[in-house]
Amino acid sequence: MLAYKPNATQVVSGLRLLYERKAQDRIFATMEVPSRALAEFQAEYGEGYCNYPAPAARVAFWDKLLKERALLVDDSIPAAYLSELDQGLYGGLLGGEVQFMAHPDTGWISSMVAPLLKDWTEFDGLRLDPGHPWFGRYIDQTKAFVQAAAGKFGVSHFILIDSLNLIFELIGATQTYLSLDEHPEMVRRAIELAYDLNVCVQEKFFEIVPLLDGGTCSNMVQWIPGRIVSESVDPFHMTSVDYFERWGREPIERILAHFDGGVVHIHGNGRHLLDAVPTIRGLRAMFLLDDVGFPLAFDVLSQLQARTGSMPLVVQAEFGAFSEGLQRHELCGGVLYQVQNVPGVEAANRCMEEVRVYRV
Repeated sequence: MLAYKPNATQVVSGLRLLYERKAQDRIFATMEVPSRALAEFQAEYGEGYCNYPAPAARVAFWDKLLKERALLVDDSIPAAYLSELDQGLYGGLLGGEVQFMAHPDTGWISSMVAPLLKDWTEFDGLRLDPGHPWFGRYIDQTKAFVQAAAGKFGVSHFILIDSLNLIFELIGATQTYLSLDEHPEMVRRAIELAYDLNVCVQEKFFEIVPLLDGGTCSNMVQWIPGRIVSESVDPFHMTSVDYFERWGREPIERILAHFDGGVVHIHGNGRHLLDAVPTIRGLRAMFLLDDVGFPLAFDVLSQLQARTGSMPLVVQAEFGAFSEGLQRHELCGGVLYQVQNVPGVEAANRCMEEVRVYRV
């Protein structure tokens, strides 16, 4: 199926069971091992702003990174991520100035825009233009990735910037929150624009990027059946559940229904949303991220899972803690563990032998 993942068929079969909620007694794991490609990126880039990189250079990075992982028999699916387009593309298509930033820890070059509008009086000047130069760059880069990946690795979906996420790009976070009460009608109009923009962008993605065995490659959940989008509820991490119900749920459910569902990530400061987010119609899986000042999701997973029910989860785990959990038979089932700081491929594959036979 993929040259850089000889056991891809087995991995996809297992992940299909996980995301169809038929593997609650099993565990799955991806293994982060040392990478020469990442070390080379770190030698070239410091943390901070940089220029838009040549797509060929980014393709070469992903090819090196994913080829190194070909001997791993974990539950990862090798896939390049269009990080250069993951946020700035949306604001750029509406006329924003796209800025890029290098992230040496991940090998990403991400993008963002400064707020486009001085205030809501400028909103009517915004237009969705599929002929915009940034849409052309998006198409060209996506096609370049697909061509380079053919037969070797996949191309991951990338994040939606819809609902309040797009309004952040229009007027900034503070004014977005104030507008929920002071300018609710403008917020509703912006949410409509955001929906149209995101559908346009994501439909083009699925037009260019072929599904892998009927599913979507994902930087969030590795692989998942259907045309699946990657949603963000980040703005609601700073609000009550009531605000999420009023402003967040309907736009998310609407766009997930347009596709075959979606996945979402929750930061440490957004765990109060676990009272609501798992009930989103069309949600297929959740990635519980870790943040400074909050318990590691791995350490309190049983408590979190009591709130998320049968929802398939992805969590990060240090190799030592994960290995200890394996030996003590204390790991929660129905979970994909992203195991970090694994010493090497041999240690990863030995660990996976235990993962395969583990049952809750």
